[in-house]
Amino acid sequence: MIEPRWFSQPYPPEGASAAEGIRNQLGRPELDLLTILVRESAQNSWDARSTTSTDPVEFRIDVSTVGPAHIHAWRELLLAGAPANADEFPLRDTIRHGPVRLLSVTDRGTRGLGGPTRANDAVGSERDFVSFIRNIGEPRDTALGGGTYGFGKGIFYLLSKPGTILIHTRCRTPHGELETRLIGCTLWKSHVAVQDGVSRRFTGRHWWGDASGDVIEPLVDTQADNVARRLGLRPFAGDETGTTVVVIDPSLDGLEPSEAADYLAETIAWHLWPKMMPSEGGTPAMRFSVTCDGVDHPVPDPRETAPLDMFVSAYEALNGPDGRGLECLRPKRYLGRFGVVKRIRPPLEPSRAGRMLNIETLVHHVCLMRPAELVVTYRPGPKPSSENHAYAGVFRADESMDEVYAKAEPPTHDAWNPQSLERPESTFVHTTFRRIDEALDQLLSLGGVTRSGARSVALGAASTLFSGLVGGSWGIGGATSYSKPGSTATRAGVQGASGKRARATASAHGGHHNTAASGDQEFVRDTGIASGADTDFTNATETGPLGRRRRPRVQYVGDPYYADRGELTVLIQEFRLPVPMAQRVRADLAVALPGVGGRETDPPIGAQMPTLMGWEDDDGHLHSSATCVIDGGESVWRAVVQPAPDTMTEIGITVEAVSAP
Repeated sequence: MIEPRWFSQPYPPEGASAAEGIRNQLGRPELDLLTILVRESAQNSWDARSTTSTDPVEFRIDVSTVGPAHIHAWRELLLAGAPANADEFPLRDTIRHGPVRLLSVTDRGTRGLGGPTRANDAVGSERDFVSFIRNIGEPRDTALGGGTYGFGKGIFYLLSKPGTILIHTRCRTPHGELETRLIGCTLWKSHVAVQDGVSRRFTGRHWWGDASGDVIEPLVDTQADNVARRLGLRPFAGDETGTTVVVIDPSLDGLEPSEAADYLAETIAWHLWPKMMPSEGGTPAMRFSVTCDGVDHPVPDPRETAPLDMFVSAYEALNGPDGRGLECLRPKRYLGRFGVVKRIRPPLEPSRAGRMLNIETLVHHVCLMRPAELVVTYRPGPKPSSENHAYAGVFRADESMDEVYAKAEPPTHDAWNPQSLERPESTFVHTTFRRIDEALDQLLSLGGVTRSGARSVALGAASTLFSGLVGGSWGIGGATSYSKPGSTATRAGVQGASGKRARATASAHGGHHNTAASGDQEFVRDTGIASGADTDFTNATETGPLGRRRRPRVQYVGDPYYADRGELTVLIQEFRLPVPMAQRVRADLAVALPGVGGRETDPPIGAQMPTLMGWEDDDGHLHSSATCVIDGGESVWRAVVQPAPDTMTEIGITVEAVSAP
C-alpha cells in the first residue's frame, strides 16, 4: 500500500512562482473571505457542471471537527515527510495541538477534476486537474462560464490558517471509466532549507500524495478511497462524480462555527439566488445546503426572504414583457436586459451578509450579472425620499457582451471596472451604468438627484413617482377629486417646521384627525378625542367615582407604520381603550385629498379604497371582522389596514360602549 507523503517544491533553474505571489493574486478584496469562498467555489462548481445530466448541481458546505476516531490517522498521514520548521509549514502545529476544524466544499453533478495529472501532459481540452492543482492563471475554457483566469481558487488557501487543503475528486477517464483521486496542497511562503546537506530555496508550494515517482501524484481509486475513509472524508456514492475541497483550520472571521454556518447559508442566498430559481422544467440549476457538525443550517428561500424577494421579482420582470433592452448607440451595441420593481416596504433589519454588500435598512440597488447568472455585485442607485420606498433591479449582460464584462472584473469577480478596459470596451461598460441610471431616474422622477424631503417634490410629479405602490405616497388624489357633493370634510392645513404637513379636521364624533407624514407618504388618523378630552356617547352606561358617566375613548399608541403580513405590506395603527368597559370599535377609512382639503369615501368605478383586514390583539391573533368588541384596559390592539395604491390613507377608529344584556 502506498503511504502518502509531502513534497516541497524547490526553485528550478528556470525559476518559478513564489507562494506569496500566488496568494496575493486575489488582491485586497472588499468582501470577506467567507463570502469570496461562497462566490468562487460555487462559480467553479457551476463551470464544472456535467453536460450529460439535466439534474441540478448539488453544492454543499460542511463545517466540522475531526473526531477522536480519525484524529490519529490525520496526525499519522498528514505529517509524513512534512518540513520540520513550523514557521515554514504551520500545518504541523495545527494537527498536533488541539481539535482540527474543517470546512468542506462539496459539489456533485459536476465532472470532477479530470484530465492528465501532470501539467506537461495537459495538451488537450481536458485539463481540470492541472488547472486546479498545478497551474496558476490559465484562461477559462468554459463558454459563458463564471470564471476568468482561475485566481479564485486561491481563496481556499487564504481561508486556511496553515494554507492547506485536501482535494478529493471523482471523474471519468477518456475511456469513460470512473477514477477517484485524492491529493493535498499547501501554499504558504518561500523559504530556505537544508536538503541533503545543501541549502536550497523553496517556493512555498507543497503537495501531498503518491511520492513514489519523480512528481507527487494523487492517490487513485482504492488507495484514495482507503485513505479518505481513514481521514473520515465523505465517500462517493454509486457512479456520482464531483469534487470535495477540504479547508483545514479555516478562519471563521471571529464567528463561532454555528454562527459561521448561518452566515454561509445567508451568503449563499444573497450571492447565488439566481441559481435557486426554477427553470422551465420546474427544477433549479443548483441546490444548496450548509451543515455544522451534522446539523442542517437552511439556506433562505430568496422568494420568501426580504429583500431578495424584490430582486427575484425584478428578475422575473427582466424575463417578461416588462423587461427592457439596454443599448449603446455609439458604437452601436446591444448590452443586455434590465428589469426593475418598486414597492413600499418596512425598513429592513440589517444582517451581516447584507451589510457586506452595503445593503442595510433600504434597498435601492441593481443586481449585475453576466449570462452565467452569477451575481457580480449590487450596484446602488439613487435613494428614494422615504425609508419605506424601495426598488430593486436586475441587469443581465447579453451573451455577445460576456467577454467584455468578464474582462472588466477583478480576480474576485465582484465588480465591473471600465477603467481597466480600452475603448470601445470601456465605453460599453460606462454606457451600461448610464442606461441603468437613466431607467432609475425615470422610475423615480428624481432627475438623478436624491431629494431629501417631500416639500421638494411637487404633488403632480409625485403622483407618478411611486405609481402602483401599496399605500401612502403623495398621489393622484392630490390633483383630482372624485367625491360626490357633500362627501368631503373641510380641514385647515398647518405647515410644519420640517416642511411636512399636519392637519386638524372635525370628526363625526367631535374628535380630530392627526396626520403622520414620512417623506413622500402620509397617513391620517382619527384620534377620537380633542386635546385629551373624552368623547361623549349617548349609549355610555359606566359611571365614575363621582357618579359621572364614564365615556369610552380611543388612545392612540404612536404613529401608523408599515409591516409585512405574508405577501402584503399593510399599515398598522396601535391603540388602547383606557376605560375599563366593553366597547365596540370600528374603522373609519378614507383617502385623504391633499391640496383640496378633503377626504374621499366614495371612489369612482375601478378606483381602490383602503380596507380593514382586521383587529390584532396582544397575542397576535387577527379578528377579521368590521367591528370588534374589546374590554377596555391597558392592552394594546392594532388596526391592520391594506392601503389603497398611490394615495394618502386616512385611518380613523371610532368607539362606542356596549350595554350589558
